[in-house]
Amino acid sequence: MEHRRLGASGLQVPVLSFGAGTFGGRGPLFGAWGSTDAHEARRLVDICLDAGLTMFDTADVYSDGASEEVLGEAIKGRRDRVIVSTKTGLPTGDGPGDAGTSRSRLIAACENALRRLGTDYLDLFQLHAFDAGTPVEEVLSTLDDLVRAGKVRYTGISNFSGWQAMKSLALADERGHQRYVAHQVYYSLIGRDYEWELMPLGLDQGLGALVWSPLGWGRLTGKVRRGAPLPEHSRLHRTADYGPPVDDDHLYRVVDALDEIAEETGRAVPQIALNWLLRRPTVASVIIGARTEEQLRQNLGAVGWALTPDQVAKLDAASAGTAPYPYFPYQRQEGFARLNPPVW
Repeated sequence: MEHRRLGASGLQVPVLSFGAGTFGGRGPLFGAWGSTDAHEARRLVDICLDAGLTMFDTADVYSDGASEEVLGEAIKGRRDRVIVSTKTGLPTGDGPGDAGTSRSRLIAACENALRRLGTDYLDLFQLHAFDAGTPVEEVLSTLDDLVRAGKVRYTGISNFSGWQAMKSLALADERGHQRYVAHQVYYSLIGRDYEWELMPLGLDQGLGALVWSPLGWGRLTGKVRRGAPLPEHSRLHRTADYGPPVDDDHLYRVVDALDEIAEETGRAVPQIALNWLLRRPTVASVIIGARTEEQLRQNLGAVGWALTPDQVAKLDAASAGTAPYPYFPYQRQEGFARLNPPVW
């Protein structure tokens, strides 16, 4: 398993990491994702470690904390062999202190995560969303305190816009606070918005991308086909409205290209989609999920080989879309493009 530095930090992470959103199985969304218990999770962790995948990502909002609990049980006795990442900030209840990233919420969320995970430190503690109601200085100084206390090693963000990330990083530089080193983002062959603002920011500011939903919310598993109904057991029947939107014509154009390359290479469609992501700038690790050993082993097969330049070009062309304003002039007009060529 290849390892890469996480942004502008000394932390080296495997290029594939495991997302524990399928652990626990509570609630309408996460219950549809999976209901892996501690025994099953331990077996999945065994397979990951055997393959060199040592980073595991979760969040307090996943199954109301059950994901953290199950992951904690699965890594018990081998904490020194794994990198643990969790997130906080999204609502976990209806009370006024059950959402956001205020000082009190961050401290409580960190303590609760440590307890549920059965550890005394988090390798990476991420803000799951930007909290417009809490001053950035309050957030940064609180995270500094957690780092100095030895409870957190590195900090990161998730689902921030460009200005939100840049405001935080600029204030961190001004006040001498810990800088975020990671940005957990949605990025896939059917969702390339990350490339227009957040990828250049990541390159400029040393933010490593941790990619969530790299298979486009389950649409690039090889089971979704043009002209065919969704498979009966697809989780998309229950979860499509929770995830990133995608135009059907765009989806099928990408699936057609993936099918062609699968025929050429003998690789599975998900392996090709994941391998394409591993070639993209700023990507430090792609987060894979699995409910079964078979799914996990298939996803692990995304590493150890490379797409050819022609195959990459085919996927680039099939997945390309019109950039949002203010970026479409830079994409379409020569004068703009000469001033700001694409970073990738």
